Amino acid sequence: MAFSGISYIAVLVAAICAFVFGAAWYGILGKQWMAALGITEQPKPDPVLYIITFVCQLVMAWVLAGVVGHLGEVTMARGLISAVFVWLGFVLTTMMVNHRFQSARWSLTLIDAGHWLCVLLVMGLVIGLFGA
Repeated sequence: MAFSGISYIAVLVAAICAFVFGAAWYGILGKQWMAALGITEQPKPDPVLYIITFVCQLVMAWVLAGVVGHLGEVTMARGLISAVFVWLGFVLTTMMVNHRFQSARWSLTLIDAGHWLCVLLVMGLVIGLFGA
């Protein structure tokens, strides 16, 4: 189940683990996240949103696996280091620009950026564990 060195099973497992992590993260920080958004009622769950989220996490895991694979041997250390670099260079910077132009609260940036850092670390760890 590999194409160009990418294990699609590793990608699927990484996306599932990241999705579950996200549910736990926002389950724990839901009230703080809502306060950071300035809302008092939790939005109604939209199944389409969860499908889009999972598909995006599949793409993210696939790209991260490709990045790690281009470094040579796929290891947990390379998975985790690559996750941090991808987060710092692309995710955090994009969020900072968007949140500042949206006049979002810093607490929202911290909650969301922490989520995406951990998502990428989970993905990097899983990809590294699979070794592909």
